Amino acid sequence: MVPLAKVIQIDTYSAIEFEKMGPTIYQYNQPFTLECGVSLPKLKIAYHTYGEFTPNKKVVWVCHALTANSDVADWWKGLVGEGYLINPSDYFIVCANILGSCYGSTGPLSVEDLGTEISLNNFPTLTIRDMVQAHILLRQHLKIESIDLLMGGSMGGYQALEWAIFEPTVIKKMFLIATSPSESAWGVAVHTAQRLAIEADCTWKQATPNAGAKGLKAARAIGMLTYRNYGIFQEKQTDEDPEKIDNFKASSYIEYQGDKLVKRFNAYSYWLLTKSMDSHHLARKRGGDLMTTLATIKIPTFIIGINSDILCPLDEQRFMEHHMPNAKLIAIDSMYGHDGFIIEAPQITNLLKSWLVSQNA
Repeated sequence: MVPLAKVIQIDTYSAIEFEKMGPTIYQYNQPFTLECGVSLPKLKIAYHTYGEFTPNKKVVWVCHALTANSDVADWWKGLVGEGYLINPSDYFIVCANILGSCYGSTGPLSVEDLGTEISLNNFPTLTIRDMVQAHILLRQHLKIESIDLLMGGSMGGYQALEWAIFEPTVIKKMFLIATSPSESAWGVAVHTAQRLAIEADCTWKQATPNAGAKGLKAARAIGMLTYRNYGIFQEKQTDEDPEKIDNFKASSYIEYQGDKLVKRFNAYSYWLLTKSMDSHHLARKRGGDLMTTLATIKIPTFIIGINSDILCPLDEQRFMEHHMPNAKLIAIDSMYGHDGFIIEAPQITNLLKSWLVSQNA
């Protein structure tokens, strides 16, 4: 379920080499205190880099979404990687697997490394801020002093926004897509329904990595209804045979997507990470409201919203543009809803390229 990770000393490899090797693991052997107050005795951070880190090369750091991993050239094809806009020939590119995930960083599947009372089924609460603090540790380890472009879509955008507040002088520019400054009541409700599905699995809370697998499949099914939308299901999943009474195309598609996630992800991580999204609120513990907090982010920021996105609707990106003093929003048309942030690479490339040119002019 979890790809092979190797601990190595050299931090710069090509995309092809990393694809063969899996992520690099940075071991941070000091206590790491989470926002909830629990202290982990050490951390593992899995990450990929692409291109060569040289003094004259700009750094692009990509923050990934819920079930992605650190191999951004694999999951953001068409935008990141050899021959694309975010090219390792032009940039030193970094992507780190978030805490709580099952792709190499410290999370429920790696508790045996911690040597504490924390077990597979009682991993402490994580927040987006905890993930960003781990990113900062990795940045320091890699001796990166400046990030020319910080990128994030969906949950990755949550991380980018938090990071912009933590280290405003390190981040020079930011690109956000299909994201928001706080989790909506709609998003919390969706995640709660997904966790209820996982919790209803009779194997949930068993001390095995595969616990909750059927619940995870159901949770993914719920998620797919928000990642896409009515229009795309009607166009792509409608059966042509009006006499059909079972085995519908849409049902098969949902079953397939659920099975696919179960093969590559973990229910404990999914449950934990949806909780971390629920607590996402930029103004928490910062002595103000969202408008005031967003006004402190003066980093030049390019925002893309997707007209058909029902999970992070365009209103959320409009809110950010209105309250961030140096932000520009463009809305794109896509039939794919929230998933458009991954699928619409050509549109995103053209818009982001134009914005980057304007910033460098």
